[in-house]
Amino acid sequence: MQFQQAFAHLFETLISLYAGLVVLRALLQWSRADYHNQVSRIIVLLTDPVLAPLRKLLPVIGRIDMASVIMVVVLQWIAINLRLWLSPDSVGWLTSLHWALLKSLHLLLMTWMILIIASVVISWIGQQARHPIIPLIYQLTEPLLRPLRRRIPTLAGLDFSPLVAILLLQFLMILIGW
Repeated sequence: MQFQQAFAHLFETLISLYAGLVVLRALLQWSRADYHNQVSRIIVLLTDPVLAPLRKLLPVIGRIDMASVIMVVVLQWIAINLRLWLSPDSVGWLTSLHWALLKSLHLLLMTWMILIIASVVISWIGQQARHPIIPLIYQLTEPLLRPLRRRIPTLAGLDFSPLVAILLLQFLMILIGW
């Protein structure tokens, strides 16, 4: 039983990491980030084998890459069902799909929160750094922060929009209950 739990944990972790990459891929398209960035190219390279065939079936709606959205939900559904397989509890496929949707939304919100925190830390200590991930972080967070910056004035030169965004993201995570 311990071997099965260890294997399930390892497999679930790998699925979650890949789902995180797919979320980043969806955010690349949604934010219209620079695909020539080295980090963007790595994300595309790692996710294209799965997403390229799906893109032929699922359209892009506006700036939302439906292939990425569906793939994240499917990956989360697989991870949940793997965990349920080892559990004595039994739930229906509709319940596990509902959980997968919530877990996918939580992953998106958590990814945004981590990116916003990273952008704040970079603005404090690393603006002169030349790593290709720095402009990418700003490109991924700007569509979320820009509307807040228009409404929230800076006080003494401090931008409070990241703080408000993090509070809103935490509120949404509590609201969805995952």
